[in-house]
Amino acid sequence: MPHLFEPFTLRGVTLRNRIGVSPMCEYSAEDGFPNDWHLVHLGSRAVGGAGLVITEATAVEARGRISPQDTGIWSDAHAEAWARIARFIAAHGAVPGIQLAHAGRKASTARPWDGGAGVADEDGGWEPIAPSALAFADDYRLPHALSRGDIADIQEAFVAAARRSLEAGFRWIELHAAHGYLAHQFLSPPANRREDEYGGSFDNRIRFLLETVRAVRAAWPEELPLTVRLSCTDWAEGGWTLPESVELSRRLKAEGVDLIDCSSGGAVPRAEIPVGAGYQVPFAEAVRREAGVATAAVGMIAEPMQADEIIRNGRADLVFLARELLRQPYWPLHAARVVHQKDRAPVPVQYARAFGG
Repeated sequence: MPHLFEPFTLRGVTLRNRIGVSPMCEYSAEDGFPNDWHLVHLGSRAVGGAGLVITEATAVEARGRISPQDTGIWSDAHAEAWARIARFIAAHGAVPGIQLAHAGRKASTARPWDGGAGVADEDGGWEPIAPSALAFADDYRLPHALSRGDIADIQEAFVAAARRSLEAGFRWIELHAAHGYLAHQFLSPPANRREDEYGGSFDNRIRFLLETVRAVRAAWPEELPLTVRLSCTDWAEGGWTLPESVELSRRLKAEGVDLIDCSSGGAVPRAEIPVGAGYQVPFAEAVRREAGVATAAVGMIAEPMQADEIIRNGRADLVFLARELLRQPYWPLHAARVVHQKDRAPVPVQYARAFGG
């Protein structure tokens, strides 16, 4: 069986190991532009040995940001700002990936350390948009319901963002369809009360995502991976479910999606989520087994042996780490020793004397 430090290939891209840096919002941009913080944050994880480094949720249009401090790629100038970061990641042996996103009704909110509530226009906020005119929570702004024309415009924004991502040097795209953001809002019945072809039945609720994937895949080079992050369950009665995620994953695979990043939750406030070590791994395992598509496991994965077990037992093809990599940017270099793959540790030559080299 493969192990945590064995290379992994999707299409024409090979990761040096099975460790990915999960997208993590930093809430530190201005007008959507990444800056030195993002260079150091993402670059240090490439130096630290991860095989794949994915940006935070990167908005395809300005109103698609979660907060006014989120990054974006809705102009060529944004792509140019991202290019130096993608170059640095690639120069240090990791594959640069970008998560393309639209926050939908969860947009125009304050940063978590500023309370996270909706931001008014006079304070730099904007009117959010969503499948239906339903606010996520009492302290969020009421969104405007999307027209069919609005939907087409947003899908074109995803395509334009994919093209800019290629120009910036990214070689891996993840489309964000999880955590209660726009694509997930279409999927989840509590957020989608539409009565047209984008609401109601399962086939209608998945339509927005399938159409978006189809358009992005056509614009994204055949030799580069296209992946999707799903919330595999809403953890709520009447919400999106794991069996629906499995069926959607089958259809995404048929549209040219190469891997499903299996997360959960975010569409329903105050959902009761049984958080614990590896609590979302069974989703990655089920989607991989039942939909026949590669998966990434994410969520409370912290220990090297835990991560290695997930790969060795075929529960997922990749493991994505977030908070543990905030605590330990060089986690992969240390993990290689723990799982008896010391020779596979991608130690930078500048750091070799600290690792016995």
